[in-house]
Amino acid sequence: METAPAIDWSQIDTVLLDMDGTLLDLRFDNWFWMELIPQHYADANGLDAVEAWEIIKPKFGAVRGTIQWYCIEHWSRELGLDIATIKRTTLEQVSYLPGAEDFLRRLKSSGKRRVLVTNAHPTTLAFKDERVGLRAHFDACYSTHTFRMPKENAGFWPRLNALEGFDAGRTLFVDDSLPVLHAAHDYGIGWLRAIRCPDSGQPAQDTGRYAAVDRIADLL
Repeated sequence: METAPAIDWSQIDTVLLDMDGTLLDLRFDNWFWMELIPQHYADANGLDAVEAWEIIKPKFGAVRGTIQWYCIEHWSRELGLDIATIKRTTLEQVSYLPGAEDFLRRLKSSGKRRVLVTNAHPTTLAFKDERVGLRAHFDACYSTHTFRMPKENAGFWPRLNALEGFDAGRTLFVDDSLPVLHAAHDYGIGWLRAIRCPDSGQPAQDTGRYAAVDRIADLL
């Protein structure tokens, strides 16, 4: 696990930021998918929580890292639940990670192009924007569903660049997912930073070979 050296902001034109686990507390998503949805599935099918999780867990594992993993429409069909409606009723629990909103305000004054890039479904992005006002902090916001592949897929990055036209060597990308950072590194993104504490309720994660900060606010 590497400690992040200072960023030379004069060498950066574009800042690409992840949403969940980088700006927003991943605690919500972990609770939603690992606890709340299994409980809804159990209630709908006359199961206890352990039985429900034994059914759901392999379904999650089968598509992890694909666009289906992040698709609420896929999970609505697969589990027989209205995921969007359930998510809307829990929005009050969505929140920024400590210091993230201040980081975004300060980034705005830097003159860099600010782009949100999330694997979350467009409906999820819209809900979370409604709750915490994400779009006001960015020049552009993208759900990878628009590109039909997630950030950990090598094919995603040229598709994003076809729209954004960024210079990879002068771009900073921040994410909490190692597979996503691997793909960004292979594409040639010049500045990469990992988030060690994406979930405020969990211990810091090992970010391997990637320079990291506990929270995005530490980059400034």
